Amino acid sequence: MLLSSEKKTADMRGAYGDALVELGKLDLRIVCVGGDTTDSLKTKKFGDKFPERMFNVGIAEANLVSVAAGLAIAGKIAFASTYAAFIPGRAVDQIRNTICYPALSVKLVVSHGGLTVGPDGASHQQIEDLSTTRAMPNMRVIVPADAVAVKHLIRSMVNMSGPFYMRLARPTTELVYSESAPPEQFTVGRGNVLVDGSDATIIACGLMVGKALEAASTLKRQHGLSARVVDMFTIKPLDTELVAKCARETGAIATAEEHNIIGGLGSAVSEATGETYPVPVKRVGVRDTFGESARDEEVDVLLEQYGLTATEIARAVVEARSRAK
Repeated sequence: MLLSSEKKTADMRGAYGDALVELGKLDLRIVCVGGDTTDSLKTKKFGDKFPERMFNVGIAEANLVSVAAGLAIAGKIAFASTYAAFIPGRAVDQIRNTICYPALSVKLVVSHGGLTVGPDGASHQQIEDLSTTRAMPNMRVIVPADAVAVKHLIRSMVNMSGPFYMRLARPTTELVYSESAPPEQFTVGRGNVLVDGSDATIIACGLMVGKALEAASTLKRQHGLSARVVDMFTIKPLDTELVAKCARETGAIATAEEHNIIGGLGSAVSEATGETYPVPVKRVGVRDTFGESARDEEVDVLLEQYGLTATEIARAVVEARSRAK
C-alpha cells in the first residue's frame, strides 16, 4: 500500500535521526556534523550511539560545511545538519566551492524550512533555500512529504555519491505514506502519482502534499473535477518526463510548496512544461514576501494568511483549467 489509510502523525526530524542510527550500524563511513542544533535535529541519537563519528562544531555554519567536505575527501559519507535559515544562507560559498564544485558526498539535511517555523519569525523562516541550492551544479534537492519518505530517501542518499540538500519541516505532521510503502517508490529523480486524475494535475512537495490530496477531494466533491496528485519530492533532478506526461494528459497544472513561488518547485515545473509541453501552470506558495511570527498553535492560521491551503490549491486548479480553455 502506498498511501496511509490511517490518521497517524510523525516527526520528520525524528525519522532522520532514526535513519542515521540504523544506517550507521551498517556503514562505518557515515559521520555526522552538527551546528549546535543536534538536539533539535535529532542527530544526537547518532552521536549517542557513535560518539567517535559525531562532530559538533558549534554555531559556525561555514565551518560546519567545510569540515563535512574534509571528511568526505577522507572517504566518509558526511551528513551535515542545522536549520534551513543557516544552511544554505550562511554558507553558500562553502557549499558551492567545497561541496558542489568537487561533487563530494556531503549530505546537507536541514530542518525548520518554510513558514511553519512559527514563533521564530521571518529571520528563521527559510523560503528561498530551494532556489539557492537548485541553481548549484551537481546538487540534488529533496523535499520529503512525511517521516516515511524521509527514512527511505536518507537510505537512497547514502547509496548515491555526490552532494544532496534535503529540507525537513519543524512540526509533527500527518503521514501521507503507509509505513509499509516499498522503498522503490522513493527513487531520487522520480515523482510519485498518489491519486490519478484526468482534468488537471497538482504537483506538490513537503507539507503541501497532504494539502494537495485534500484539495483533490474538494475538487471532486464541489466541482466534479478529477485531479491527479503528484508528490514531487525531488526538486532537482526534476522528473520532467512525468511533468510532460501530466501536461499532455490533463492539460493544466497547479503547483504547491512551502517556499517562495520564485525559484522553487513551481519555477522548476514551469520551466519543464515550457520546454516540453506548454500548458497553464498556477503556482501556490509564498508570493515573494517575508513571513512573520506565529505561536505554534497558530501555524495553520499563518499558512492560511499566506495562501498555503487546500482551498487555495483547489482555486489554482480551477483557474489553470479556465486558462487552458
